[in-house]
Amino acid sequence: MKSIKSSLDNPRLRQAAIAMNRNEIPQAERLLKAHLYEVPTDVPAIRMLAEVAARLGRDDDALKLLERCLELAPDFMPARYNLAVVLHRRNDAARALAEVERLLVADPRNPSYRNLAAVILSRVGQYERSSRMYADLLKERPENAKVWLSYGHVLKTEGRQDDSIAAYRRAIERDPAFGEAYWSLANLKTVRFTEADLAAMLGGVENPAVDEANRVHLHFALGKAYEDAGDYQASFEHYARGNALHRKGNRYDANVNTRRAERLKAVFTREFFAAHPGGGCEAASPIFIVGMPRSGSTLLEQILSSHSAVEGTTELPEIITLARELRELAESDDIGAYSDVVAAMGQEALRELGERYLERTLVHRKTDRPCFIDKMPNNFLHVAMIHLALPNTKIIDARRHPMACCFSNFKQHYARGQRFSYDLTDMGRYYRDYVMLMAHFDCVLPGRIHRVFYEQLVDDTESEVRRVLDYCGLPFEPGCLRFFENERPVRTASSEQVRQPIYRDGIEQWRHFEGWLDPLKAALGPALDTYPAIPES
Repeated sequence: MKSIKSSLDNPRLRQAAIAMNRNEIPQAERLLKAHLYEVPTDVPAIRMLAEVAARLGRDDDALKLLERCLELAPDFMPARYNLAVVLHRRNDAARALAEVERLLVADPRNPSYRNLAAVILSRVGQYERSSRMYADLLKERPENAKVWLSYGHVLKTEGRQDDSIAAYRRAIERDPAFGEAYWSLANLKTVRFTEADLAAMLGGVENPAVDEANRVHLHFALGKAYEDAGDYQASFEHYARGNALHRKGNRYDANVNTRRAERLKAVFTREFFAAHPGGGCEAASPIFIVGMPRSGSTLLEQILSSHSAVEGTTELPEIITLARELRELAESDDIGAYSDVVAAMGQEALRELGERYLERTLVHRKTDRPCFIDKMPNNFLHVAMIHLALPNTKIIDARRHPMACCFSNFKQHYARGQRFSYDLTDMGRYYRDYVMLMAHFDCVLPGRIHRVFYEQLVDDTESEVRRVLDYCGLPFEPGCLRFFENERPVRTASSEQVRQPIYRDGIEQWRHFEGWLDPLKAALGPALDTYPAIPES
């Protein structure tokens, strides 16, 4: 370790560190690469270059550099910490957890290690251990607003609503302009803000000293507060301002998404599937719930996970991660290029792909039930890959009225992703692309996908539950109708809603805002006119 410490005295490394502190990343990268050309085994320099790569979004490069660090110096814990962070960001939960466990063995009281461990434990479904770790951290650092916020998230997932509200309130006490804490309260969908809360939030959005991220969260929270109060004009104005602020830094391009959907349709045709009738992994355990966010997918997940043969997990990132890895093998940088890689895979490669998915999802499994749910709505883009790699699995499309679904997304500020949801036109076009692509798969893979319309599920719950259980090959169980008694953890924005019996309040809620939604209607076009018709195969 002596060589690690002494290398930090190098003037070039000091200059690189100064450049990084100033966020002059290209200069830091040049200095570090020049130094490593002369001293290729300088571990601190490799770690610094990995941080540069991570800041530039080049996680693959960061991963390789950190692995090289630890190959040269296995006890260099700062590099191991960075490795755990990168693995977590890449959705490699099992490896991230293994690395953070090694960090805790080396230094069990290190607050940074414990905080990262709590984050990763929550991600893999070890909520009880995660909440204990946060509680322990807060005994030592009770003034840390961000840790109170994270603690509140885990408590919410565990179903401890009163405790989660108290934690969010503690975060606000420590940081009165903490927009994310206000939004977290609003996002419970059950909290009603006080006049003092409204005054504080209104003061925050108009205060130039409050940073943009907090102001975005405050606008969304105010939108929910005014909606609850029945002041729909003020509500829409704040939702619109929050979306517009967030959209400024959002690189989403609706045309790119449409091209991706068209490419998937062009590659995965009826003729393609006729020529590829077999292959893939034979496992039948996953039940995929796909569709749009805010479509009732969490309710459907809660119903199915109330069956004795089905385990509910969370929104698993593994399919999206596999798609990203395959895209890296494509000859083109186009967003839909991975489809060509999938289409070229032989039976053995597809079987290995399915097995890789099952292996990566093991970290999320907590029971020995024969089936488990993968509820990642955006996986509708990967229906072809799922079908080819895991041909015996079930795929359920959760669908909701386009106006209700799209406006519900517009009102929702997501922790990450869903970049299409911050503009009404983008939102409508994304929904239209989704309907178009699913109609295509209905035609080329007739009967493969089971569709559940949210409104029909609300109107005739038992009939719809029986239909979906029949599709999954499962016998009816009355417990599925008492899903609200299921005490499983729920991470999504609908966590508190699915802990109640079914209610109709949300079906027509969007109509309060109809006067401001013409851009959404125009973007939806035929997707609005034909709902809920199912295209003929």
